[in-house]
Amino acid sequence: MKKIGFLSFGHWSDTPGSQVQSASDALLQSIDLAVAAEELGADGAYFRVHHFARQLGTPFPMLAAIGAKTSRIEIGTGVIDMRYENPLAMAEQAGVADLIAGGRLQLGISRGSPEQVIDGYKYFGYVPKEGQSDADMARQHAGVFLKVIDGEGFAQPNPRPMFANPPGLLPIEPQSPGLGERIWWGAGSRATAEWTARQGLNLMSSTLLTEDTGVPFHQLQAEQIERFRAEWKNQGFEREPRVSVSRSIFPLTTEEDHAYFGLRGQASKDQVGVIDGSTARFGRTYAAEPDKLIEELREDEAIAAADTLLLTVPNQLGVEYNAHVIESLLTHVAPELGWR
Repeated sequence: MKKIGFLSFGHWSDTPGSQVQSASDALLQSIDLAVAAEELGADGAYFRVHHFARQLGTPFPMLAAIGAKTSRIEIGTGVIDMRYENPLAMAEQAGVADLIAGGRLQLGISRGSPEQVIDGYKYFGYVPKEGQSDADMARQHAGVFLKVIDGEGFAQPNPRPMFANPPGLLPIEPQSPGLGERIWWGAGSRATAEWTARQGLNLMSSTLLTEDTGVPFHQLQAEQIERFRAEWKNQGFEREPRVSVSRSIFPLTTEEDHAYFGLRGQASKDQVGVIDGSTARFGRTYAAEPDKLIEELREDEAIAAADTLLLTVPNQLGVEYNAHVIESLLTHVAPELGWR
């Protein structure tokens, strides 16, 4: 059995052909797609977070709304860029959203990816300290966030408060028990995956890696997962960690599917490019008739190694079409691969 969810970038564009013309459309349709995915039997609704872009930004109001309208599906991010976050405010917001959802939040956090503006986090009021990189700052913010969501008191109480305080130092409120075990780090390399294990975080790996050894993407990602699990074991943690991978997968079952993705599937292969000055390897798109798709996916070593698969969905094609894509995979592909 494998958990299967979707990952949406939440794009909107007021161009012909887009079913998501505005920010309002993107938010409301994200909620509707999560509800539809739960009804179809999917396990997760995850959303990318980008700033200064026509994509989903601050996630917690939307995650809380999804939590209120669903009852079973996991709700998460992939990923929140910690360079931009006030970790104490984020801890409060995450606690609220998780309580509304009944403990279903699965938060992917990370250093983030290249943004629309140069050093965008500076506009949010965050500047790395002298001798510190933006990645160092992101990890520092993450460390504070992880510490305060564990419920330990750290703030000195007012001796003359408006309302009576419990004894001792005060923690962030509200607290949501168990949230700390449902935090994931988006790792773009094998070394970062090992670092993730040392922090006791779950591993989230996307459709690109910020390194290239010349082997196919799925094999490099499988090695990343293997290193993560080996380091987790070395650390002696008692609980079993979770690992997710993202993929673009489109079963071609209708003429519309063929029109959108037929040619892309025929031509798709791994790509090598450059991100932030470093070589990166990008995974292929899977698009084929279910029988062929099943055979292709059977060879993907990273999917086999992960317990969670996130389908990257073309959200601008609208809720109905994306629900169809999710249903096609759950119905025509997942059972044959033993995922259901």
